[in-house]
Amino acid sequence: MGKSLTLCSRMKEFSEVVCTGRFTDAMGDELNIEAGIEKFLNKLKQAKESDKRVFVVGNGGSAGVASHVVTDFVNKGGLRASTIHDPALLTCMANDYGYENAFAQILSTLAHKGDVLIAISSSGQSANIHNAIELMQKVGGITISLSGFKKNNPLRSLGSLNFWIDSNDYGFVEMGHFFLLHHIADQVASVK
Repeated sequence: MGKSLTLCSRMKEFSEVVCTGRFTDAMGDELNIEAGIEKFLNKLKQAKESDKRVFVVGNGGSAGVASHVVTDFVNKGGLRASTIHDPALLTCMANDYGYENAFAQILSTLAHKGDVLIAISSSGQSANIHNAIELMQKVGGITISLSGFKKNNPLRSLGSLNFWIDSNDYGFVEMGHFFLLHHIADQVASVK
């Protein structure tokens, strides 16, 4: 039988993984975690001040993270935030345009210049997330990616700001993204 991990030892490992997460900008230049959070927060503050929309997308567990953080962004942060994975709309677009194009197709109707897209994919490999970022950039939107797993995953270089967690543990990556976004939501809430 393998080594048994206690909750507290897992929490310490989780904390280390999240705190050593890395932000990069569109040029691939690394930012320390606090500078990355500040940049992220400034993008949301600008969206709030100019009455822009914030879209949050993900698949599976990342879609759950997206839904939860949108609740906090709207309720506590006063942001015009939403997910775009309503089952009827998403399945319509996936059926008509292919799942890899579903989010991009929805955004092609809803997104405008200056809107923000937060795109979450643990592996960074999801074609529908990549296509959503590319569409958002075409309309002049701001793109923020959250990923994990491999250091060279494609999503990590697509956003204007990218956060990557160096772990192959789905739980750590998903909860790390959730923790970061919750922290950001709390900070947005303090902006009047």
